[in-house]
Amino acid sequence: MKFWSKPLILAGCGLAVVWLAGMALVDHAVAQQPILVVKSQIAGEAFKNVTTSTLKVLTVDDFLAAMGVISADLGLDCADCHPGAGSDKVDWVIDPPRKRTARKMIEMVATINRTNFAGAQAVTCFTCHHGRLQPSTTIQLDTLYGPPNEEKDDIVTPGAGQPSASQILDKYLQAVGGAQRLAGLTSFIATGTSVGYGGLGGGGSFQILAKAPDLRAVIIEFKDHPERGNSTRAYNGKEAWIKSPRSLLGQYQLTGNELEGARLDALLSFPQQIKTALTNWRVGNPDNINGHDVQVLQGSGPKGLVATLYFDAQSGLLSRVVRYSRTPVGRVPTQADYSDYRDVNGIKFPFEYTFSWLDGKDSFKLSDVKANVPVDEAKFQKP
Repeated sequence: MKFWSKPLILAGCGLAVVWLAGMALVDHAVAQQPILVVKSQIAGEAFKNVTTSTLKVLTVDDFLAAMGVISADLGLDCADCHPGAGSDKVDWVIDPPRKRTARKMIEMVATINRTNFAGAQAVTCFTCHHGRLQPSTTIQLDTLYGPPNEEKDDIVTPGAGQPSASQILDKYLQAVGGAQRLAGLTSFIATGTSVGYGGLGGGGSFQILAKAPDLRAVIIEFKDHPERGNSTRAYNGKEAWIKSPRSLLGQYQLTGNELEGARLDALLSFPQQIKTALTNWRVGNPDNINGHDVQVLQGSGPKGLVATLYFDAQSGLLSRVVRYSRTPVGRVPTQADYSDYRDVNGIKFPFEYTFSWLDGKDSFKLSDVKANVPVDEAKFQKP
């Protein structure tokens, strides 16, 4: 029997969806066989024993994301509901008491929102659980008289007396090179090393390939450890895929809300497009990230996509992007952090980059960026 710990899964699998994808996929008898997912299938058709009304109608990728939301909101991993998860003896279909309770709670959340908030997602699993299996019912006095709550609202509160969205974005565009130079940026290839997370998952080489206006791919390779396989996230302007050899699906196409997230990542690769990448820009209250004051800007995209951008108040450079896509059990956060900006042909690129999502965290250090070079468009297609 093979086992992988949760930290190893999070750090070592790169772009894997091992514990995220494994919430209701296959019978244990075929756990090691590849799963064929037809693009048009919904979760209730593709996976066995997915019966919850709000989840069974999701696309396959949105269902996997929803499972990640549930795991994170309750502080659990797959094995807490699916015996043997993380091993080759997993049974995704069996219904232990905790899994049956989860179904009831998901239906309860849907009913609360439907009957009390006109269907708006005012209540999610996190509303009560906050990363705990058993929701707390009484505040601790040390918490009451301690530091302020660090949890942030998904939708930012408008900030009074702040610069306008245009002013913040113009400052950023000027900081990274100015409109004229940015208009001439049509492609780039960034290469470097995968640092991993928590001391695990490092040692790989990676490439970020991008071509204007909206083609992007991230490829991680472990040439010294080919048994780990290569991981890919690719968006070709219309379609997106994730390849993750250590996950149960191996690779799958994004057809749900996360497709819009992949599109946004591609658009933001070219700073000159930032003003049109999102709509309904709104300025939030100032914040602080890692000891640096930041200006907060939020915009909206298709299918309920929301993205919050944090710009260093002094330099104007982009420090963080958090984008949220929707599921019936709560929003799915995906975060990118940028630092160590360096000049490449008059344009500043971040040479340190961290990508975090619900089932993993990748940290990269760039060693080289080549701008306006030919990029093989096959890299943006299905891996």
